[in-house]
Amino acid sequence: MTSASSLPEVAPGTIAVWSDLLCPFSYVALRRLTAARTRLGVNVPLDHHVFPLELFNGPHPRRGTDTEAVGLGHIEPGAHFRVWTASDDLYPHTVLLAAEAVLAAKAQSLAAGEALDLALRRAFWTDSLSISHRQVILAVATEVAEADGILDVDDLTARIDHGAHRAELMADYAIAQTEEVGGSPTFVLPGGTSVTNPGITVHWEGPWAAGFPVVDSADPDVYDNLLLRATA
Repeated sequence: MTSASSLPEVAPGTIAVWSDLLCPFSYVALRRLTAARTRLGVNVPLDHHVFPLELFNGPHPRRGTDTEAVGLGHIEPGAHFRVWTASDDLYPHTVLLAAEAVLAAKAQSLAAGEALDLALRRAFWTDSLSISHRQVILAVATEVAEADGILDVDDLTARIDHGAHRAELMADYAIAQTEEVGGSPTFVLPGGTSVTNPGITVHWEGPWAAGFPVVDSADPDVYDNLLLRATA
């Protein structure tokens, strides 16, 4: 007898994504998927869930993200990956509050969740902003609200200040520990089919956080297929 899936049901025409904000593979994947969505002219919202790497591995190490930024920067130059340039004291070893903020934005709309998620990733990977801090998170959210008009910052602030989405984050973590979510990023289609880190294969030269990742293959066209399957 097959056990029931623990994954939340994915609405038709939607793709769920499980990821960590400091995962560079997720940033590449999300940029490529949104670019493919624009190119194909399809409306496929993303339903963000949290794959909290720090709850698996401990605090995020700067050396890990720096070496990954160097390794992945050449396959997605438009992402403007940068090594951390701000003070070491400001490095965000945790991004749980930022992840809660994305869930809080998603509660307003999937579009708001998407917009804040990408803005926070850009703030970290390009601008070296400490997205662990409430003040920085709300500043990024304010920029999103002013640019897109799809985010209510007052509502977002109330939600994160009251911890309204901490239980949701921990529920995501519980599911992330199952075999149904293979890592960050994992995309889940309507019907439950999932794919982890689509289109990219990589190996490490040297130990993690001391060596660097080498991308063996990177196929951006894989996202066209995911989008078309989501709309089928």
